[in-house]
Amino acid sequence: MRTQVAIIGAGPAGLLLSHLLDQEGIASVVVETRSRAYVEARIRAGILESSTVGLLDEVGVGERLHREGFEHRGIYLQTPGERHHVDFVDLVGRSVWVYGQTEVTKDLGRVRDGAGQQFRYEVSDTRLHDLTTDHPFVTYTLPGRGSERLDADVVVGCDGSFGPSRAAVPSAARQVWERTYPYAWLGALADVPPSTDELIYAWHPSGFALHSMRSATVSRLYLQVPPDTEIDDWSDDRIWAALAERLGAGMDGWQLQSGPIAEKSVLPMRSYVQAPMRHGRLCLAGDAAHIVPPTGAKGLNLAVADVALLAPALARWLSKNDSGLVDAYSDAALRRVWRCTHFSWWMTTMLHTSGDPFDAQLQLSQLRWVATSHAAATGLAENYAGLPIGY
Repeated sequence: MRTQVAIIGAGPAGLLLSHLLDQEGIASVVVETRSRAYVEARIRAGILESSTVGLLDEVGVGERLHREGFEHRGIYLQTPGERHHVDFVDLVGRSVWVYGQTEVTKDLGRVRDGAGQQFRYEVSDTRLHDLTTDHPFVTYTLPGRGSERLDADVVVGCDGSFGPSRAAVPSAARQVWERTYPYAWLGALADVPPSTDELIYAWHPSGFALHSMRSATVSRLYLQVPPDTEIDDWSDDRIWAALAERLGAGMDGWQLQSGPIAEKSVLPMRSYVQAPMRHGRLCLAGDAAHIVPPTGAKGLNLAVADVALLAPALARWLSKNDSGLVDAYSDAALRRVWRCTHFSWWMTTMLHTSGDPFDAQLQLSQLRWVATSHAAATGLAENYAGLPIGY
């Protein structure tokens, strides 16, 4: 097979890139290790920045988002006995949307099906070859069909932190910055209506808690736990009791609704940035190049921003033989990546307890500052609601 762009990974980054390239007249093939059903069912991020929503609207993929998603003006920051609303619209004129990554993936998949996008799902042994030549190619094995070779002008890795693309950059050609946090999230997906109209970020001496949602009938909830936590040690009753304590059940009459927990898991937390995001004819986007802790709701939005920069750059290179934008891609993307990495680190370290009383007082001071300072609240709102793509 031959195509112009071989895209590794059929998550939202890979699908959106294929869609943006198609609008520029550039052909692609998407290669994915997992099945389509798996990709469309895996639970991931649920907060879309204003710039992400604007881009999806612009390219014709936002109709269901506006029909079924929830627009939020801001978030609640909470300390024991006090809950403060940070209104993004008042502060910076931008909102965020609650709409699961699974739904974004489904919407993009349907659009790509309608355009005749070529997919290769459930492949194995994916390998990238000759990336520093003018003739890169990808090999993989299809179930029941044997090996296949895909020749391309460019390969784009949208295959996350465990895919082959990141590892295809030689160690001598990359720099890596990484931080592993001394806590994790226990995430629970519950078949119960949300107990809040907007997300609650709660600092508590027993550990951080977050009340989010996926729909009018499904809540998404998180608890700070040690990284070595065994999920079997957390019964549904224990999860609800910890959430009620940390989220302040009973405060000013507020109550946490409980119900059946459909899914629960432990999510490790780390920050990771790899540079450059281009190596020869390989470009990296999304989690293949950078990971952020989920506290700042930046992971999916960073991936969208990456491919929004990359698509026109590849189109100009492949259709006009002008490599200017591609040559600038890594530096341009990394400016936004590092800003969002810092914001995610700031939100994480402000809200997660370490057990050190000195740290706790610093955290409470920061939270009071955000609650009482217009400038501090504006800084949080500007970063959370989303910087312009291309920042």
